Amino acid sequence: MNFLTIGHRGVMGVEPENTLRSFVAAQQAGLDVIELDLHLSKDGALVVMHDSDVDRTTDGTGAIADKTLEELRALDAGRGERVPVFEEVLDAVQAPLQAEIKDVQAARALAEVMLDRDLVPRVEVSSFHDEAVAEIARLVPGVRTALVGSRFGTDIVERAVEVGAATVCLNIRRLTLEIVEQARKADLRVIGWVVNTQDHLRLVRALQLDGATTDYPEIKRTARFTA
Repeated sequence: MNFLTIGHRGVMGVEPENTLRSFVAAQQAGLDVIELDLHLSKDGALVVMHDSDVDRTTDGTGAIADKTLEELRALDAGRGERVPVFEEVLDAVQAPLQAEIKDVQAARALAEVMLDRDLVPRVEVSSFHDEAVAEIARLVPGVRTALVGSRFGTDIVERAVEVGAATVCLNIRRLTLEIVEQARKADLRVIGWVVNTQDHLRLVRALQLDGATTDYPEIKRTARFTA
């Protein structure tokens, strides 16, 4: 199986995260997949941002859910970039995408776009929330899904199987051989995040993971040669 390199919010180590500039840079660097995060604006737009509020990544303040798309568009998301909507990312890059959703409402909005634009071959949907994974799977036949875990035990494997996920995306700092072995028995792919150092990359290789999510495009080059 090919080892996947996944650009975390584009290449957030060198460009403003979750912006078109970051996604284009990730594609130009040759990363296999681009990861992004989705929230719903007050008026129901699928906006690309990690946090539930705009404070950390823009020059504004307040919750995304309390702002219209027009209000979000007025913000600077870094280096003059604007907060993009999901559809703009689809048009700006051609790379496969991994879209992380935060709740069931976002799952329903994303399902509409996926069905309308026939995105099942291109977009994998991930979430920390079991119910969001189950909902997108119910709404979009054949969708590929991933359950994400930050603090977890072997139960993450059982949870992934229960909601029909094909992949688990797991915090590399907490990942153990036992969990990887349990995932393999369940025929799950295992992706490690966030892999930004040679030590973490060596661990990814030692555990024989299927891929790594990274903030830096250099991982694409070094991953080929790290045993």
